Amino acid sequence: MNTNSTLEKLRQLKLHGMADRYKAILDLPVHQQPDSMHQLIALLGEAEDEYRNHHRSIRNLRRSKLRYDATIEEIICNAERNLSKETLIKLSDCSYVKKAQNILIVGSTGCGKSFLACALANLACHHGYSVLYLRMNKFIRELNTAKLDGTLATKLRQLERAHVIVLDDFALQKLEPDIHLTIMDILEDRYKKGSTIVTSQYPIGKWYEAIGENPTAADGIMDRLTANAHRIELKGPSLRKKGKSDEQND
Repeated sequence: MNTNSTLEKLRQLKLHGMADRYKAILDLPVHQQPDSMHQLIALLGEAEDEYRNHHRSIRNLRRSKLRYDATIEEIICNAERNLSKETLIKLSDCSYVKKAQNILIVGSTGCGKSFLACALANLACHHGYSVLYLRMNKFIRELNTAKLDGTLATKLRQLERAHVIVLDDFALQKLEPDIHLTIMDILEDRYKKGSTIVTSQYPIGKWYEAIGENPTAADGIMDRLTANAHRIELKGPSLRKKGKSDEQND
């Protein structure tokens, strides 16, 4: 058997995980190599699965364009922040994505809202889910541009397909009338199909008035955001004042 030909064939078939594991096995002394064909196949299959999952996570992270390279392990849980370990554990298995539930994170400036949102989104990427990070003010400008250049339909399809989207700094400014319906369409397309993580400086009870003057659109947006959503209200002083790293300040 020509092992070099086998390696080359695996790489031609783009079975890179298998190829790397097979090469590693060949480099072992004979007495340390798998004892049976079944064991060898199991090891090669496991390697290919690990390889594909790893590279899927890398692609998901690159496409997400997360604001922070945050991880769950870095999140501070204590009573002062009004964030318990139980809450974080409950969200860490990404079951909220499977159930298409939303996460609403509110709190004052500097309390770590964006960092927490990015940590949850990062974890979703590693679980194989597609994620899009959207800073609200910039996102609204992108929607307006898409309307002008005729690419809005394409953008809406992209948002509909994403397993998770992050709307950061929601309700900082009132939505323009023509944006109301677009945002509602986005949330309607994603309802019971995708999860939305929202951060805001304002309590959820004040979002309605911050959305704008169209009560029908405001009702629709709030209904789709808050129905069956996990709510986190971060408290405590600004992490900036406490000298924490910038990554946990927003």
